[in-house]
Amino acid sequence: MNHQKQLSAMLVPFYLGEQRDSEGRTIQEMWTWDFEELEYIHNYIQWLFPLPERSAFNRDAPIVDEKVIQAFQSNPHLRQNLLRSFTVMLKFYGLQRHESNDGKILVSQSKDYPNRKREWVCIFDHNYLRITRILKCLMTLGLENEAQAFYECLRQIYRENSEEIGGETFKYWTIAVKPNAIM
Repeated sequence: MNHQKQLSAMLVPFYLGEQRDSEGRTIQEMWTWDFEELEYIHNYIQWLFPLPERSAFNRDAPIVDEKVIQAFQSNPHLRQNLLRSFTVMLKFYGLQRHESNDGKILVSQSKDYPNRKREWVCIFDHNYLRITRILKCLMTLGLENEAQAFYECLRQIYRENSEEIGGETFKYWTIAVKPNAIM
């Protein structure tokens, strides 16, 4: 089995908390990281939010195949753990997920947003790439409602901070949740 297939085979057990990633870390450990670790460690995001395409930045990142997609779409425990990873990253960005009275998923700014915003809403921030990855992953692995809610929150943040975020970044976010969007 080649290196990439081995990594992909590790993904579901990693997400179920039964196996470590290529660096020897568990998903449970990543969920407890503080903001500094989430900011300055760069090779975890591909494990928390895997995609069907190869990472340009991490050769040890797993690639999602149809088998993994089916596992996430059919296993509520996997989706619940993906939701937990999403919640960790929302907190990092100063955002929060909640449900409206009619059951609609919403993402909004938390009380920590003004503080957290300073860490990532700035020109050419690497977190913009992470956000694109998160949106694409949520769409791919069965949390489309969360992806759409996150995008709506990001759209509002973009309206208020378009100079810092930039139109090209916002275009990537839009394509991540609306692959057929004409820009």
